[in-house]
Amino acid sequence: MPPFSTKTDKPKDAKGAVRRLVKYMFKYRALTAAAVVLSVFSNIFALLGPKLSGNAIDVIAKGYGRVNFNKVYYYAGLMILFYILSVIMSYVLSSIMIVIGRRVARRMRKEVFDKLTRIPVGYYDTNQTGDIISRVSYDIDVINTSLSADVVQIVSSFITVVCSFGMMVYISPKLVISTLITIPFSIIYTRYMTKKTRPLFAKRSRKYGELNGFTEEMFSGHKTIQAYAHEEGVISGFDDINTAAADAFYDADYYGTIIGPGVGFINNLSLALVAITGAFFYLHNMASIGQISSFVLYSRKFSGPINEIANMYNELMSALAAGERVFRLLDEKEETADAANAVELKDVKGEVCVKNVTFGYDKKKPVLKNMNMTANPGSVIAIVGATGAGKTTIINLLMRFYDVDKGAILLDGKDIRNIKRDSLRRAYVMVLQDTWVFRGTIKENIAYAKEDATDEEIIRAAKAAKLHSYIMSQPNGYDTVITEDGNNISKGQKQLITIARAMLADASMLILDEATSNVDTRTEKDISEAMIALMKGRTCFVIAHRLSTIREADCILVVNNGAIAEKGTHDTLIKEKGLYYNMYISQYD
Repeated sequence: MPPFSTKTDKPKDAKGAVRRLVKYMFKYRALTAAAVVLSVFSNIFALLGPKLSGNAIDVIAKGYGRVNFNKVYYYAGLMILFYILSVIMSYVLSSIMIVIGRRVARRMRKEVFDKLTRIPVGYYDTNQTGDIISRVSYDIDVINTSLSADVVQIVSSFITVVCSFGMMVYISPKLVISTLITIPFSIIYTRYMTKKTRPLFAKRSRKYGELNGFTEEMFSGHKTIQAYAHEEGVISGFDDINTAAADAFYDADYYGTIIGPGVGFINNLSLALVAITGAFFYLHNMASIGQISSFVLYSRKFSGPINEIANMYNELMSALAAGERVFRLLDEKEETADAANAVELKDVKGEVCVKNVTFGYDKKKPVLKNMNMTANPGSVIAIVGATGAGKTTIINLLMRFYDVDKGAILLDGKDIRNIKRDSLRRAYVMVLQDTWVFRGTIKENIAYAKEDATDEEIIRAAKAAKLHSYIMSQPNGYDTVITEDGNNISKGQKQLITIARAMLADASMLILDEATSNVDTRTEKDISEAMIALMKGRTCFVIAHRLSTIREADCILVVNNGAIAEKGTHDTLIKEKGLYYNMYISQYD
């Protein structure tokens, strides 16, 4: 048996999760109201059975020759009728709860997905993709299952407990005392185990997310793993994470499962006390056999739901832990809202000024320090520097993926924080080093930048990107289907598709972040020439390590330690024989 430990996670706000889940259910008020009504009457009909059974027994107990069989048949007939009605209502109730659960899961998934489109880029930088996917799929599935089954059981159990206790008091208040003796023990035991086991279910969900994250990373980097013959190391790492996840599942399920038998043992003690006390009352003519029979049945119904809730405690805690993970994502801070006076960009000229900008992903460790730069409309600005110098950070700030800590960035004289974010980003088109294509035709992938693009515009963009010949060599031409993640085309071809996509977009400014890193030298030269011609009249920011691609840039900025160390044209910087000169010479040494 594993050690009993709760050090991994502190108990979370289970009550808060329950409140929020209830709010989701009440968005479907009509169905929820119908479910409550059906649950009440289904349980009431089922609870009338023991009382009718007791009445029938009392009629039979009168002895031979004195039994009124008409009453026996009457009570038995009512029992059958009520039980049939209870079963029908329970079936309809279960069907309604399945519908509610499905609708809640659908709404929750939509809200989570919408949220993921609104949260800052930094969230994806600090959270594993697999863990995010786990919240969208596994965690919401757990909630759906719980709403479809566990909620019905909880509501039914509550009604059964309350009504059973009321009937027990009605039949014999004195016998109730023997039942109440064991209730405090059940409550104390359940509360104690709840505090011990709730963190284990939070850990279980977290470990499942880690397992998803590791698996997703390993699958996406499968070729690299094979290239370095690191399969054994990956298998070993997976075994460790898989074992930790399996242990977390076992701990949560094991300690969640033992609650049920413990509560069941206490309830059986209560039943024994009822039997002993009832026999004593019968011998002293304080209760009839029918009353004792009904009381015993009601005491079973009273203790049964408590035992059932204890048995399904692990599912409840798992659902609450999953709910908390989903709600934490929904509570993540979104990108700062547009300022009240934010304006829509119109007739963008493309003049960009960076004034005294300081920024750091960690406020205590600035990446850019008091940076200044100006890009005139229609100019091509190249940004070079060592890895980690802050080149990509500049692009992140221009696009407002992050906001500056100090200083300001102006576009056409307007602070970009006073420009509507969507409007600002539509003014740019980006081609990144990490290519992205989706499952669809080549034509659809290129047209992603412009939904109403004509075939002529798409072909023109493909030709400008030196992609047309390759496309026409395919059996289906522009209708050739790209598989998921573009696994049926090369990286260079994916890069060309994203470049063609950028050429098709009607944007005033262009950002190229190592955009030609995945193509050969000759194609790189052709693309560079095509881009310079195509981007004429547009402001273009180019990040490049291969300095041969930026020789024609209007201005080259050399970034070093978060500041602009040098700036000028290629020829000017070569003559100065500074950082740029050393970088350029080192590539051709």
